Amino acid sequence: MNFTDTHTMQEPSIVAAFILHPPALTDSARDNAKKVIADTFAANLAGASSEVVPPLQRFIDAQAHPAAAASSPVFGTTLRAAPELAAMANGTLSAALEFDDVLSMMPGHPSAVVIPALCASPAIATCSGAEFVEAYAIGIEAGARIAQAMTLDHYKRGYHATGTLCIFSAVAALARLERLTAGEIDTALGIAASMASGIQGNFGTMVKPLHSGWAARNALTAVQLARVGLTANPRIFEVSGGFFEAYGSPASGFAHIKGFGQPWILDEPGITLKLFPCCYANHRAIDAAIEIRDELQLSPADILRVECLVPIGGLIPLKFARPANRFESLFSQPYALCVALLEGHPRLSSFTEARLQAPDIAPLLERITVAESALCVADYPDYASKSYGSRGEVRLTVETFDGRRAARTVRIAPGHPERAVTWAQMQEKFADGASVAGLTAEAAEQAFAQLQAFEQLPQLSGFLDLLVPRP
Repeated sequence: MNFTDTHTMQEPSIVAAFILHPPALTDSARDNAKKVIADTFAANLAGASSEVVPPLQRFIDAQAHPAAAASSPVFGTTLRAAPELAAMANGTLSAALEFDDVLSMMPGHPSAVVIPALCASPAIATCSGAEFVEAYAIGIEAGARIAQAMTLDHYKRGYHATGTLCIFSAVAALARLERLTAGEIDTALGIAASMASGIQGNFGTMVKPLHSGWAARNALTAVQLARVGLTANPRIFEVSGGFFEAYGSPASGFAHIKGFGQPWILDEPGITLKLFPCCYANHRAIDAAIEIRDELQLSPADILRVECLVPIGGLIPLKFARPANRFESLFSQPYALCVALLEGHPRLSSFTEARLQAPDIAPLLERITVAESALCVADYPDYASKSYGSRGEVRLTVETFDGRRAARTVRIAPGHPERAVTWAQMQEKFADGASVAGLTAEAAEQAFAQLQAFEQLPQLSGFLDLLVPRP
């Protein structure tokens, strides 16, 4: 009996069984999904202003695809590309400004992988909004449970879970949308396991957002290869030398996770949406800085000293105390504090080369100290199970030259499900992204209205057309 015959006869994996027969999606999970979908398109549009666009365009132009194959849009631009390249470009743009979602249990940014992959699927041509939402929710659930089975040891070893784990989210979503068989699903997961990649050593460079785009592209490829008969190990998570053993730890495995969709990840713990365009590990300190700035009515000349204490491990993703470029500024706690104290709510314009080099930045940076402290985890016995941006608490103290002092402690960042983003806040974020991408106000308003009623759209083609600026 050959391998293909064995594959056909065996029972579907736990992941494939869930994709084929998921529990009913709750109304709240569906509503939460719509908001994250809107958020991801906002981040994608905003990313069209990033400096990753020129190299992506040069790469796309260099590929030997006939013009007829360039069928998929790169949102926020006038570029069109072959589906795999469009998935790569849209995934990269969605993560380019660190404005994408956060699922702390991974920890990663799954929607910047799942949604670009779905939008590049051949099934998107006839897909309804309801089908898209369902496929998205199933993809998030499958990838999150795989991540839960991996444990946080995976991230601690230096892997970037967005690249290594969110690829499975995208494969699951595509499998649902394209109606793959059980055998095809398990094959696609096996193929994807050998494509999973991404390391934290590239944070602060263009490769970091490319992890999202590469995962989206590879997910699309894995599904296509499975559909045309390429074989892979259908038990890639459990087998000796498989994904859990190679990428995980002795604790990795499905045995200790909750059942898929029980509850839906979109309900519990939920997905965090960013109100500030930078690494999520910065957000609690930014929130504290904005409050203190308002309380003390600060001007830059007032500030004598700023001290920020973060949990043990809290600076692992925040590698740059003195950022040298815009990409490094996204992963710099001192810089994030700087712009929050100077401007209040940081905007897209706060993390640009011009802002980084502005004369008011360097003097204030010298008055800011950031350190990891056991004080920030002492009252949180579960801190070790949390991601670096969500464990424990962050403590910020600001002192002025005239003797005033203010302190804040923040446990939950804005945008977390416990401090959820409202549709009004989401509309503001979407409008900002649409504006920098060159969409008209009318197109942005139409697109956002459709996002709010996404599950009612009979077809997505008209909506997707709104995300492309008109010449």
